[in-house]
Amino acid sequence: MFSSFISKAFCQAPENKSIDTEPKCEAPQRGLVQSLVAGRQIAAASVAAADSGYSCEFASLQYFALCGLGGILSCGITHTAVVPLDLVKCRIQVDPVKYKSVFNGFVVTLREDGARGLAKGWAPTFFGYSAQGLCKFGLYEVFKVLYTDLIGEENAFLYRTWLYLSASATAEFFADIALSPMEAAKVKIQTSPGFANTLREAWPKIYAEEGINGFYKSLVPLWMRQIPYTMMKFACFERTVELLYKYVVPKPRADCSKSEQLVVTFAAGYIAGVFCAIVSHPADTVVSKLNQEKGSTALEAAKKLGMAGLWKGLTPRIVMIGTLTALQWFIYDAFKVYMRMPRPPSGEMPESLRLKLEAQGQLKQ
Repeated sequence: MFSSFISKAFCQAPENKSIDTEPKCEAPQRGLVQSLVAGRQIAAASVAAADSGYSCEFASLQYFALCGLGGILSCGITHTAVVPLDLVKCRIQVDPVKYKSVFNGFVVTLREDGARGLAKGWAPTFFGYSAQGLCKFGLYEVFKVLYTDLIGEENAFLYRTWLYLSASATAEFFADIALSPMEAAKVKIQTSPGFANTLREAWPKIYAEEGINGFYKSLVPLWMRQIPYTMMKFACFERTVELLYKYVVPKPRADCSKSEQLVVTFAAGYIAGVFCAIVSHPADTVVSKLNQEKGSTALEAAKKLGMAGLWKGLTPRIVMIGTLTALQWFIYDAFKVYMRMPRPPSGEMPESLRLKLEAQGQLKQ
């Protein structure tokens, strides 16, 4: 199945030949790439990358690989940078009596563990979220193209919010499988004093005590936390970018400089991040409690926390996730600019749909 998907991605007309020339593959020319971009004003989709000034062809294997690399950088760097805040947030969630607030959490941690204590869990955070970023961003681009091919480009535009939601949910499903083992080690290091101080210590101990289940026991609540978060992250970001260019930015996206476009990216990312934090916070609290306590289930952890406990640590998480999401989108988009990758605009109406609506009198000329 995957091999047929790869071959379909390359079903494009050869260079310097008419559009009627038969492509060198069994599938018709309107394959994975062509169905997404046909009729749109995206140079990278209709001409060779070298002639368009881009480093790769849109929706090619190189394009998807670079998207994955951008995801590694955006998630790995940002999550590692906020480890101190994440540590305090996790401790507030699992022990609100001892860690009463963000400020108090920092004070108690510094008093007991010193400045180095604030960096606990940085290694599993870096490796875990780098793996997650690879799958999250890379597979999002893959599934967005694949689902567009399945429903057609006109439906993909009309129902683009659902497209963003479904593509991001599918990508995050796989991303969490990559993240779960490292997330288990991170939370254990941060919330169980004396258990382990490093990743090398934590993994053998978790395996010795709980077996392979110790790395994946929180996968379901992780899905409950991350899938809604990622759906909001991508769908809200895509639509916010579209709305900012339509109602806030005083000129079309094509007339904006790269730096101006990146400012819009950061703003849209922060707005999306605030909503992400609120939607996913209860499940995040359950994940923290579950990984702290051996043998507990998600339902037992939720009952023990109670409704009020599920929302503990929301303020630092809004600050953390808002900043994280904004920086992730900024790094991801900046990476695309630096690598000279195609960046198709969000919400671009297909030419075929525009002509249909004009013919029906539903669109102004």
